[in-house]
Amino acid sequence: MFDFEKLEVYQKAKVYHQKIAVYLSETKLTSSERDQLKRASMSIVLNIAEGSGRFTKPDKRKFYIIARGSVFETVAILGLLLEQATLDKLIYQKFYLQAEELSKMLFALIKSLE
Repeated sequence: MFDFEKLEVYQKAKVYHQKIAVYLSETKLTSSERDQLKRASMSIVLNIAEGSGRFTKPDKRKFYIIARGSVFETVAILGLLLEQATLDKLIYQKFYLQAEELSKMLFALIKSLE
């Protein structure tokens, strides 16, 4: 087992990405909206994994910061979809709460590496 697989934030990021993927498969979006949201949610998972494989605290921290930035990116995309009435408010709120939890977990991980 790889170290990142033991991280709770990694497990939650995977669930978040999977739920985004389900939403994308059930919704009509432009190809650019679909691609950007999919890539941003996947980036969270991949940067957590990559960061855990780094040897120094500053290197790990850098990737966790990027992962957190990708959380923010997904929220921004979802907010735009909500405003254009492409995304239901209840679904938005569920994604928002998950993103908020990921952001807090990543923030704590980042601060622990200072």
